[in-house]
Amino acid sequence: MPDTASTDKLLVAQEGHVVTLTLNMPDLRNPITDPDLCAALIDAMQRIERDQSVRCAILTGAGKAFSTGGNLKHMKEKSSIFGGDAIAAKDGYRAGIQRAAKAIWECEVPLIAAVNGPAYGAGCDLTCMCDIRIAATTATFAENFVRVGIISGDGGAWLLPRQIGLARAAEMTFTGDPVDAETALAWGLVSRVVAPDELMPAARALADRIAINPPRHLRMAKRLLREGLTSRLDTLLELAAAYQGACHQTEDHAEAVDALLEKRPPVFTGR
Repeated sequence: MPDTASTDKLLVAQEGHVVTLTLNMPDLRNPITDPDLCAALIDAMQRIERDQSVRCAILTGAGKAFSTGGNLKHMKEKSSIFGGDAIAAKDGYRAGIQRAAKAIWECEVPLIAAVNGPAYGAGCDLTCMCDIRIAATTATFAENFVRVGIISGDGGAWLLPRQIGLARAAEMTFTGDPVDAETALAWGLVSRVVAPDELMPAARALADRIAINPPRHLRMAKRLLREGLTSRLDTLLELAAAYQGACHQTEDHAEAVDALLEKRPPVFTGR
């Protein structure tokens, strides 16, 4: 992956082992249902997954919003992914935002959501597709699909309860009410709340703490966490044993042990 890359709707920049992805439709508050933005996100997830130099990624939004979800104008016009009859709309969701949701959730690279402002509807669900969420004090979260007469079409009913529990997810889903950053922190939806001007430095500092570790082992650790959400313990233990056997044969494992014994920083190569 080059040091910097961009499309009109998604900015991609790499510095060292960390990639920053910025939703870049600020005038529309970064609608995640936009087909071009969905396609760009899918492509970016595939690219960083292929690139072993990437050890962590940060996802944030340009402007005052992280993402306010669907484009209401397109909903009213029944255009974009909302167009046509019921079958066409289903196909639009499956080909667009649902493909993006799968690509983001299944990406092996650790993902941090740096939530700079409102994360509503699919934007809220997008934060839940990431592994870690840091919020600015200006961030708010809302699972507000019922407020516009729809339901979550991008997996929110599966994602949100896994972050904050079923009862609180039900409260957010059934009322559509937003929760502020401090409430999100108390509920476990985010792990930290910082001042707006500290958001990206805090996200980058966390990404750097992650990125000092060996890349293949980070990806295996993430896969185990994902598998643990739906697997039985005995199934997970079998997978962990297989991964562990592989880890013990890597150069990075040997380097980590040597560095600890020699009391020096490790240098990992991804081998």
